[in-house]
Amino acid sequence: MNHILVSVVLSFIITFFAIPIIIQIAKEKKLFDEPDERKIHKAVIPTLGGLGIFSGFMLAFLLCVPSFNGTDVQYFVASFFIIFLLGIKDDILIISPTKKFIGQLIAAFIIIKFGGIQINNMYGFMGIYHIPDFAATILSLFTIVVITNSFNLIDGVDGLAGSLGLFCTIIFGCYFYYSGHYTFSILSFALAGSLISFLIYNYPPAKIFMGDTGSLLIGIVNSILVIKFINVAQLPDAKLHLSSSPAIGFAILAVPLFDTLRVFAIRIFFGRSPFSPDRNHIHHLLLDLNLSHIATTLICLTANIIVLFIAVAFQDLGNNILMIIIFLLSSCFLGAIHLIGKNKKKKIISNDFSENQILNNKQVFSLYSENIEID
Repeated sequence: MNHILVSVVLSFIITFFAIPIIIQIAKEKKLFDEPDERKIHKAVIPTLGGLGIFSGFMLAFLLCVPSFNGTDVQYFVASFFIIFLLGIKDDILIISPTKKFIGQLIAAFIIIKFGGIQINNMYGFMGIYHIPDFAATILSLFTIVVITNSFNLIDGVDGLAGSLGLFCTIIFGCYFYYSGHYTFSILSFALAGSLISFLIYNYPPAKIFMGDTGSLLIGIVNSILVIKFINVAQLPDAKLHLSSSPAIGFAILAVPLFDTLRVFAIRIFFGRSPFSPDRNHIHHLLLDLNLSHIATTLICLTANIIVLFIAVAFQDLGNNILMIIIFLLSSCFLGAIHLIGKNKKKKIISNDFSENQILNNKQVFSLYSENIEID
């Protein structure tokens, strides 16, 4: 317990004092996020908050993890550094999607091959149980890359990616602590401490963004945590046994993961690259309703909490039914947003039409009055 508390406090303190320095350097060197037609912000804001998150997280994790505790932590650290280098280059110089994708595959492969983090059993989901090694590697690569990018893609509103990342790491950290997997608990809470500190500077009005450095780090850490969670929680002799761990693991990451899969599917369906930019994410749809950044973040976070609560409450239904319920809930949530947005657009169009009609009537009446005066 002491190691966990120290990891939270240490990561918080390091990140808290690092970010003001990073903001100052970014302003002096003009390392800003330049506004464009897709960006929500109109002012230039530093994007190197991920550097502060990474510094606090890595130092706290390495100092507090108890002698690696039989876990191949060095391979996790190696993958984190690869992700860090990809993110920092993209935040400063811009990196091509292909190079970023290849780097993510390398980091994911290290985690799977050397770190021993792999999905080798689906526990009855879609009728699948044990998975052959090659198929397990492919599935694990896909899972890690998708989750890593999910937090990167959801990072479009002040406080959103940080809040969702904080929620996930706290849930995983508590579970691993209770189940006796202290290395993974420290991994979770070390990141949570950094995110708490970062959010102080990122909540509206944001003084700094986490950039790809921060969002990709949150994603890859949570990919490790969720795969480990699925493999541990489903075991019959687990201290806290969960009968549908794959579905519950998905529920913990529900908002970023469902949004990413949905957006990827839409882009591929229309013949575009899954990594091509657009304004079709959940936070974009909510912002189009004229909601504030804080309201958008709270709605997404609340939706994620509700989905997780339902998944845990109905875990005895099994992975298949539970996943259907999660997708239906998520689809209903999105459907409600679309419906509200559609009705709002109709009202705006209707109001504009009414205003134009009144204006035209006034113009006609004015011309008519002038003609009478002339006669």
